[in-house]
Amino acid sequence: MLLEYIEPVFRPPSEANSLILQVTNGCSWNQCTFCDMYTAAQKKFRPKSLDDIEQEIIRVAQDGYRYRRIFLADGDAMSLSFRRLHGIMTLINRYLPDTQRVSSYCLPRNLKNKTIDELQQLQAMGLSLMYVGCETGDDLLLQKIRKGETFDSSLAALQKIKAAGMKSSVMILNGLGGTKYSEQHAINSAELMNRAQPDYLATLVVTFYHGEERFQQAFGGDFVALQPPQLFAEMKILLSHLELEKTIFRSDHASNYLVLKGVLGRDKPVLLGQVERALQADSNVSLRAEWQRSL
Repeated sequence: MLLEYIEPVFRPPSEANSLILQVTNGCSWNQCTFCDMYTAAQKKFRPKSLDDIEQEIIRVAQDGYRYRRIFLADGDAMSLSFRRLHGIMTLINRYLPDTQRVSSYCLPRNLKNKTIDELQQLQAMGLSLMYVGCETGDDLLLQKIRKGETFDSSLAALQKIKAAGMKSSVMILNGLGGTKYSEQHAINSAELMNRAQPDYLATLVVTFYHGEERFQQAFGGDFVALQPPQLFAEMKILLSHLELEKTIFRSDHASNYLVLKGVLGRDKPVLLGQVERALQADSNVSLRAEWQRSL
C-alpha cells in the first residue's frame, strides 16, 4: 500500500482522479450538527507528522504514476500552520514536480491567522484551490447548526482567498433551513455569494444519513425537511437573487434531485427555466429517484 489512510476519507467529487494525501485526520472543529463525516472514534483530529508525509510522497514518486492533481485531506488541512503547509508544498514540489494543482477543504476560521502574503506563497507553490463549506449566508442558521462562523467571517475568508490569487469553490446546502427558514436561507446565501464572487459554486441537498436527532436538538426542534418541490422553490429563490459575473455553478452532487449545470450569470435564465419546469412537474425534466441519491 502506497498510502496509509485512516478511514473514512472524503473528498470533493471533482477530485475523483486526484491523489488523496491525508495530511490531517478528522476535523479540528467537528461541531457542525449536519455533518457526520468525522464523528467515528478513529477520526479524532490530529495532524500527520511531516516525516510521515514525506515518506508517503516518496512512495508515490517511486511508484511512477504521474498525478496532476493532489487533494490534501482530511476535512481540515488548512487548519495547519503556514509553516507546516509550506513544508508539505515543498515536499510535493520536490518529489512530484508534475503536479499542476493542489487543493484542500478550508473552514473560514482556518485563514484568520494566515496573511495574504502567506497564502500567496502557498499559491505560488501550487496550493491554488480552496473548497469552502459556507453552507448558508444566514447568521441565525449558522448559529443553529453550530458552524462557528458568520456571514462576515465567511465573506472575509473568501475575499482573502481571492486576494491571494487562489480560487474558491463554495458549497451551499439546499434545504438547510427547513420550511421555516427556507426563504431567508436562500436570500442571504445569495447575498454572500454576490459579495464574494467565488470561482465555483455548488449546492448539495442537506441529508442526514445517520438520522437527524443531533441536528434537531441543536436546531431547536423546529426543523421540517423540505420535500423536492420545496427544494426546487428554494433553488428558484437562490438563483433569482444571485448576481454573479463568471461563477461556474453545479448542482450535480449525488444528493440533488435536480441536476443543474451552468455559468452564472450567463446561464441564469436557462437554469431558472429548468427549475420552473421541475416545479411544474414537467415530464421532460429528469429527476433522480431516491435510490439514485444514495452515496
